[in-house]
Amino acid sequence: MVDLGEALVYYVVFLFSTTLHEAAHAWAAMRGGDLTAYHGGQVSLDPLPHIRREPFGMVVLPLLTSLVAGWPFGYASAPYDPAWARRHPDRAALMALAGPAANLSLALAAAVLLRVGASAGVFYAPETVRFGAVAASHAGGVWVGAATFLSVLFSLNVMLAAFNMLPLPPLDGSGAMPLVLSRDAARRYQDVMWGTPALSLVGMFVAWKLFPLVFGPIFSGAVNLLYPGVSYS
Repeated sequence: MVDLGEALVYYVVFLFSTTLHEAAHAWAAMRGGDLTAYHGGQVSLDPLPHIRREPFGMVVLPLLTSLVAGWPFGYASAPYDPAWARRHPDRAALMALAGPAANLSLALAAAVLLRVGASAGVFYAPETVRFGAVAASHAGGVWVGAATFLSVLFSLNVMLAAFNMLPLPPLDGSGAMPLVLSRDAARRYQDVMWGTPALSLVGMFVAWKLFPLVFGPIFSGAVNLLYPGVSYS
C-alpha cells in the first residue's frame, strides 16, 4: 500500500526538480540568444509557468502515479526556436545539457547535506539502501523527515539526470549530440530528428526498456560515492 505522505514528498520533489530542469533549459537558451522560453516566463523557479505549458505532465500524471505507484512519472518542456537551434547547433546542445546539469546539481546538493548531517550525527548510512531511502536517522522528529526528503531529492535527481542523458530522441542526450559533430553533420542530424517525429516515439520506447538495465549500476555507484568506504551492491 502506498504511503500517502511519502507519495506527496515524491511529488513535491518531482515538481521542484522538473521546474529547475526546465528553467535551466530556458536560461541557457536565453544566454545563447533565444528568448522564446524567456518570453513564456519559463526562466523562473516559479512552477506555474511550467505547469501552464504542461499541466498534464506536471500535475495530473505525476500526482496519479505518485498516489498509485508511490513514485512520480511525468514530463515537461521548454519552448525554443528551431531556426535559432539550426543557426547555432552548439548553443542548442548546451541548452539541452543544462537540464540534466540542473538535476545533477540538486543531487550533489542533497549529497552534501546528507554528508553534513552524517558528520553531525543526525543521519547515518543504513545497512541496505533502495531508491528514495539512502539515509536514516536515530534523532527522531524532523530529522527522520529530513532524511526521507533528502533521500528522495538525491535519488530522483540522479535518475532524472541519467535518464535525460540517454542519447535517444527526444531526450536531452540526443539534443546534445551536435557538440560531438561537425557543424554540417550537426545540422543534418537536427534535420533528421526534427523531420522524423516517429523517432521520438521509438526513442522513448527504447529508453523505457533500456533504462532499468543501466540505472542500477549508476544508482549503486552514486550511493557508493555518497558513503565512501561503505560498499553497496
